[in-house]
Amino acid sequence: MFVVELAGEPAGYSGKVVLEDVHLRINAGERIAIVGESGSGKTTLLKLIEKRSAVPVALVPQDLGLVRALTVFHNVYMGRLNAHSALHNLRNLVWPARREVAEIRAVLEPLRLTDKIFTPVGQLSGGQQQRTAVARALYSTGELFIGDEPVSAVDDHQARELLGIAGHEKQTVVVALHDRALALSFASRIIGLRNGAIVLDSPAAGLQPGDLDHLYLT
Repeated sequence: MFVVELAGEPAGYSGKVVLEDVHLRINAGERIAIVGESGSGKTTLLKLIEKRSAVPVALVPQDLGLVRALTVFHNVYMGRLNAHSALHNLRNLVWPARREVAEIRAVLEPLRLTDKIFTPVGQLSGGQQQRTAVARALYSTGELFIGDEPVSAVDDHQARELLGIAGHEKQTVVVALHDRALALSFASRIIGLRNGAIVLDSPAAGLQPGDLDHLYLT
């Protein structure tokens, strides 16, 4: 079963085409890493995948999309705003319900953020904020996890840990990564971009970081 199918579509922003003639099929259960140099179109491709997804999406945008004045609890809870009534959501903003607190605490535990559950996001480090955004995506009901450099602010060990959790909790994972070794260790499939086009679409097995050099050479 496929969750996204793109058949010759262009993609861009503000009237500017960044990617042309995109042909791509993503099947349920895949772990995909999108790699390429800055400006190659990774973010644009992720946005197109999100737009065309046939299933609900759990998103970690590059800017994280967190509300700094609100606590970790409230930011993570936003992942399920659409699953509850406006009245229920308003109640949780003022008086967090025990059930939701317990659910979110369980999501935060493997991310080592339980002690920050009621800390305003603006008081967190960059890595903690990034983990909060990942927690929000994990808490959401989305089946397709899309992350735009979702582990760029954490160390290598935490990055592998976070991606492993995402792969365990969500059916399908598509992430843009700048670390080639990390991409190859996590993904089952590598998509490489260069000059506004997909120039590599290959199983990750058997690839080495050096096999991706041509995506970055000027």
